[in-house]
Amino acid sequence: MAYAWEIVEHSEAPPERVWAFLADARGWARWARFASSTLDREGTPAPDGVGAQRVFGTGPFKSHEEVVVFDPPGHFAYELRKGMPIKGYRADVTLVPDGQGTRITWASSFERASVPGTGAFYQWFLRTFIKDTAKRLARAAAAEVDEP
Repeated sequence: MAYAWEIVEHSEAPPERVWAFLADARGWARWARFASSTLDREGTPAPDGVGAQRVFGTGPFKSHEEVVVFDPPGHFAYELRKGMPIKGYRADVTLVPDGQGTRITWASSFERASVPGTGAFYQWFLRTFIKDTAKRLARAAAAEVDEP
């Protein structure tokens, strides 16, 4: 069974400002719910483009992702490489001008959970986490716009 969902948020910031936060893996710990955010490998274009290996962590838990689409300022996509017991996870984040701000659409899916019977739990967990992350992204980008 495949699992898929979509989160939509609005930021008062323009797409280029939202993109600056979204694409900067090393900066995520400043605004998202991660204690650490690093790059294991830079991508093309450097540092956060296609092929970049991003590592996000809190405590002993680490998620390893690879950037698969880097098309500023409108489309960013990544795939989970390790860190959660699910297979085939991919997220596509699109940024579209919306009035004076940006419509953020975060579409995610995974093929299956590694442990039978846990797919619905991981879908709920990831949907909840990504909803919070999208809200934080929208707010962080807008706060930067409002600063003098």
